[in-house]
This record gives sequence, C-alpha cells and structure tokens, in this order.
Amino acid sequence: MEQPDTSLETAAQAKGHLKIAGVDEVGRGPLAGPVTAAAVVLDMTRLPEGLNDSKKLTAKKRASLAQQIWATAEVSVAEASVEEIDSINILKASHLAMERAVAALDPPPDYLLIDGNLIPAGLEIPSEAVVKGDGKSVSIAAASIVAKEVRDSLMVDLAQQFPGYGWEKNAGYPSKQHREALVELGVTPHHRRSFKPVHKILYQE
Repeated sequence: MEQPDTSLETAAQAKGHLKIAGVDEVGRGPLAGPVTAAAVVLDMTRLPEGLNDSKKLTAKKRASLAQQIWATAEVSVAEASVEEIDSINILKASHLAMERAVAALDPPPDYLLIDGNLIPAGLEIPSEAVVKGDGKSVSIAAASIVAKEVRDSLMVDLAQQFPGYGWEKNAGYPSKQHREALVELGVTPHHRRSFKPVHKILYQE
C-alpha cells in the first residue's frame, strides 16, 4: 500500500522554505455540522510512525496518531460553520476553514502543501495544491488525521444534544439512519440547509 512520504516537504526545503505546513479539511460531504480544517507543521526529526490518509486508518490508530501529532508538531484547527456553508457554499467554506487554520499557526509557515486541486484565494503564503495529497505528503496526512479526529469528536458531542441521527457513528454523513431520522425527526440547527436532502425536507410541497 502506498504510504505518504516526505518528498514534497524535501523539495520545498530545497527551495529554501523552512516551515512547511500541510493543510487539509474534512467534512465536505456531511449533511450536518461544520467543515473542519487543520494545518500542521511536522518536526521532520520526530515523525510519528504510520502517518497515512485518515480514511485508511482504523479509529484506534487514528486517535493514537492524532495524539502524537499534537505532541510533536505545530498544529492548528479551524472550522467554517453551517451558516457559512449555507451562505457561501461548501467549497468556499472549506477554503475559509483552511485559511483560518493557516492564520492560527504562530509563527506562520512559509510554505503550504494543500490537499486538493485548488489553493484557497485568501492565502498569501507560497502554496502548492496536491491532488490526493493525504496519500502523498506526510504533512497533509497529519492534517487530515487531526481534522478528522476533531470533527468526529464534535459530532459525537452534537449527537448527545440531538440523538437519533446517528452522528456519533456517521459524523453527519448521509447514512441510511441519518436520512431516515431527517424524515422522522426533522431538521436540526446543525443541518446544512443548502444540501439537497435537507432542503427537500424543509421545502416539501
């Protein structure tokens, strides 16, 4: 199985960049909850073992790696709210979350490796978009792990306030239980009203 490595970081260092941050977001697809982004500057001399795309890790491994990343790297996490997602659209909101995560790194990084094919418009720092970056760059993989852990635990908290939707298991994604609960229990303040399944229920004929 392909593992992310340090080649993109090494190439950026060769161009003279010292603080390289990986940036990734999680939560574009769910019907509920914010979109969460993380920016991580790894210490290349203390890389946690087994960094990989967060979707390829077991929950236990991911939680353990997230702890190691927080302990050894510079990490910031930010989000864009459901209201922002509904007012500016999910792509712009996920970019806004990324911009906020980068802005919260102190001292600021001087180079960014960003997961995806677009660089958020608000970023002033030299950046490189990396398609499927969480499978290529250890820094982006680390950001994907942190963002997923933070967002999943937020959804577990929200599930206790709004039981029945299964958010503790589906993290707000449109699972069967979630879609059925939307019909039976209705729309919560944490649902994205601009997303079709939610919109349909709100504006049923």
